[in-house]
Amino acid sequence: GQSAAGAAIDRLVGMHPAAVELAGIAARGGQNLSQWLAQEAERHGGAAKADRLVGGLHVVPEFLGNRAPLANPDARGLIAGLDMATGADSLVALYIAGLCGLGYGARQILAAMHGRGIKIDTIAISGGAGQSPLVRQLIADSTGKVVYAPTSPEPVLLGSAMLGAVAAGRHSDLRAAMAAMSEVGEVYSPNAALAACHDGRFAAFERLQAAALSVLAV
Repeated sequence: GQSAAGAAIDRLVGMHPAAVELAGIAARGGQNLSQWLAQEAERHGGAAKADRLVGGLHVVPEFLGNRAPLANPDARGLIAGLDMATGADSLVALYIAGLCGLGYGARQILAAMHGRGIKIDTIAISGGAGQSPLVRQLIADSTGKVVYAPTSPEPVLLGSAMLGAVAAGRHSDLRAAMAAMSEVGEVYSPNAALAACHDGRFAAFERLQAAALSVLAV
């Protein structure tokens, strides 16, 4: 549901007091800040320890509005549970909370589709942040759906090539082109041990989202 999800996460972590210092450390190691934060999160247990790492932080990362399922360009971001911490651990927590927020937005879309008879059990993930194993697992855990990554490093360009192949008559239709030209890479299943945690956090996400929308209406 979040347009420009990567930009939303960049905006979120960029507001933290330690962002500039840690971005410099990341750059010296040949990484951007999000990559460095993902590495730090993995070092402390990764998605399997998300409930402990994120603490009481909750993020609705709708800095650019909600694209779906609310279709509300006036929606705005919200952070709840802030304390006085300014170190790297608190930035890792904010990063994970933001990624979970993106997952809960996707979960809302899936719920809306399910309510209209469209049942989805698998999510294909690609693109910038989607290349991170941490992000893939967090999306699986926060949505409760299996996530898979394609083997192609440029899946968007591959999709264009599929359209071209169909237009050129190399394949009869897009379904045939997809079967011939793409394949599933790594698969990430939701962690059942964290299902209750993410159910609770998703409920909190929707309450916070509704509160933000009600404040905008004042």
